[in-house]
Amino acid sequence: MKFIYQAKNQQGNTEKGTIDALNKQGAIDTLRNNNLIIISLKSSRDIALFSKNLSFLDRVKNKDIVIFTRQLAVLVQAHVPLVQSLKTLSKQTKSNTFQEKIFDLVKRVEAGEPLSGAMMGHKKLFSNFYVNIVKTGEVSGSLHKSLIYLADHLEKDHDLRHKIKSALSYPIFVVIAFIGVAVAMMVFVIPKLTAILTESGTELPIQTKALIGVSSSLINYYWAWILVLASLIGFIIYFIRTPKGKKQFDVIKLKMPIFGSLFKKIYISRFTENLSTLVTAGIPIIKSLEITAEVVGNSVYKKIFLQASKKVSTGEQIAVTFKKHPNTIPFMVAQMIEIGENTGKLDSVLDNIADFYTREVNNSVSGITQLIEPILMVAMGIGVAILVSAILMPIYQISSGAGM
Repeated sequence: MKFIYQAKNQQGNTEKGTIDALNKQGAIDTLRNNNLIIISLKSSRDIALFSKNLSFLDRVKNKDIVIFTRQLAVLVQAHVPLVQSLKTLSKQTKSNTFQEKIFDLVKRVEAGEPLSGAMMGHKKLFSNFYVNIVKTGEVSGSLHKSLIYLADHLEKDHDLRHKIKSALSYPIFVVIAFIGVAVAMMVFVIPKLTAILTESGTELPIQTKALIGVSSSLINYYWAWILVLASLIGFIIYFIRTPKGKKQFDVIKLKMPIFGSLFKKIYISRFTENLSTLVTAGIPIIKSLEITAEVVGNSVYKKIFLQASKKVSTGEQIAVTFKKHPNTIPFMVAQMIEIGENTGKLDSVLDNIADFYTREVNNSVSGITQLIEPILMVAMGIGVAILVSAILMPIYQISSGAGM
C-alpha cells in the first residue's frame, strides 16, 4: 500500500513524498527509522477517494502548468536529473491534485518511460501539443529549450485569457448588481406599494400591474423560480458538454454580435501560433495540423484543420482548404499561408500572423470594453425608467386625486 507523508528531517526542513508499506504502522516505522518526524501520513487510496469527490475544489490551474514548465526547464538546463527535478517541483506545488500527478510522472519516468510518454497518461493536464513539443525536445537532446518555448507559449495564452476575463468581469458584475437590485425591489418595495395602491382603489397602469404580478410571483413561488432557473442553467451546461451541444455553441460563438469577431481573432491567433511552434519543432505538417485541431478549442476550426490535414496528405496545400472557408479564416490569412508554403517559410509566416492577431485581440478587448459600458448604461437606464414609471405613475395618480 502506498502512503503520502509530510515530515521534518534532522535539519528541520519539511519533506513531502510517498512510501510503500504493508500498513500504516509499517509506514510510520520506516519513516522513524529514517529519522523523520511525521507531520501527516495518509493512505493514497483514501486521498484518491477524497480527491475524486472534491476534485472541483482543487483543480490544476493553467498558471500552475506554466510555472511547472518554466521551473522544470530551469532545472533541466542546470543538468539536474529529471526524476530529481520532478520530485523537487512536486514539493513546491500547493495543489494536492497536481502533486499527485507529478508523483505519477516520477513513478513512470523511474520505470523507464520518457517524460513525454509519462505525460500522455495525463491528457487533461498535458495536451497533445504539449506532449509533442516535449517529445521533440527529447529526441533532439534539447529538452530545456522545448520547455522554455512551451512556458513562453503557455504564459502568452494565459495572459490573453486573463485579459479577456478581466475585460468582461466589469460588465458581468454590473448586470448581476442590477438584477440583484431589481429583485430586492420586487421583494421588499413593491409589496408595500401594493398595499397602498389597493387601499386607494386607483386604476393601475398596465406596467404597474405587471410589476405587482412579478413581485407576487417571486414572493409566493420563489421555490419555483429557483427550480426553473437551476434547471435551465443545468440543462444549458449539460447540453453544451454534449458533442452536439458543443458544436452548436461553437457556431453561435463565432456569430455572436460584438463578440463573434473577437472569438475568430482569438482562434486564428491560437492556431497560427500553435502550428508555427509545431512546424518549427520539426513535427510533420500533417501531424501538426492534427494536433492543432485538437487544441484550438473550437469544433468549427477543428473540422477545417482535419480537412486540411487530409488534403495535405494527397499533395494539396493548406491554403487551398483555408480559402474555402472565408467566413472563418480571412482571405489575408489564407493568402499569407500560401506565400509561406510557396517560399518554404511557413513557420515564420505563421509566427507573423500570430503576432498580428494577438495585437488585434488586445485591441478588440479594449474596444469591446469601451463599447459595452455605454450599452449597459443605456440598458440599465431603460430598466430603471420602467421600474420608476411603474412605481411613480400610480402614486402620482393618487396624489392628483387627493388634490382634487
